[in-house]
Amino acid sequence: MPEPGSLASTRREVVAGGGACVVAGTAAPPARAQEARKGTPNGAAFPVALVVNGQRRELDLDTRTTLLDALREHLHLTGTKKGCDHGQCGACTVLLDGRRINSCLTLAVMHDGAAITTIEGLGTPENLHPMQAAFVRHDGYQCGYCTPGQICSGVAVLDEIKAGIPSHVTADLTSPVALSADEIRERMSGNICRCGAYSNIVDAMADAAGMTDAAGRQG
Repeated sequence: MPEPGSLASTRREVVAGGGACVVAGTAAPPARAQEARKGTPNGAAFPVALVVNGQRRELDLDTRTTLLDALREHLHLTGTKKGCDHGQCGACTVLLDGRRINSCLTLAVMHDGAAITTIEGLGTPENLHPMQAAFVRHDGYQCGYCTPGQICSGVAVLDEIKAGIPSHVTADLTSPVALSADEIRERMSGNICRCGAYSNIVDAMADAAGMTDAAGRQG
């Protein structure tokens, strides 16, 4: 049996060894890892090229940057709004290669080379997009915060219906999809208007589609 003194020495050695492991674990990372983190304050920078509103934009982004933050904070296109930041309100809706997407729920690095259209790319004050003009005619907004997302989503919705893509309320999947107030409401249900301008938004979209109102009377 070992002497008591030798046991005490062994315990001290174990404690010292454990302390050395802790120090090693908190030591500076390898030089290559340090170099990779120099790109941004919080992480590695990654080159991303986006075609935004028809213009190629090249960025070096933290890999955790959302598409929404890339548009707002790096390209200063603040028309796209940050609402809930959880993909529940639709204020951040943009068009990605022609399809609508919640830009707060996707990372910019996932869309290298993609074509992005924001509200700034749909029209100008002198030459409004038909959907923008319809929103003005029918007062499809109040505070206006959700309006960019509503309009971008509205453009995509009419394209979906025109392409014959059915929704949850489409009654006949074997026939062309008919534009109706129910189709518009169902497809726009992911875009929240806290001011409650929903009926005007539906009328605006019906107008942009060539109908005078949501009841379906042709213009």
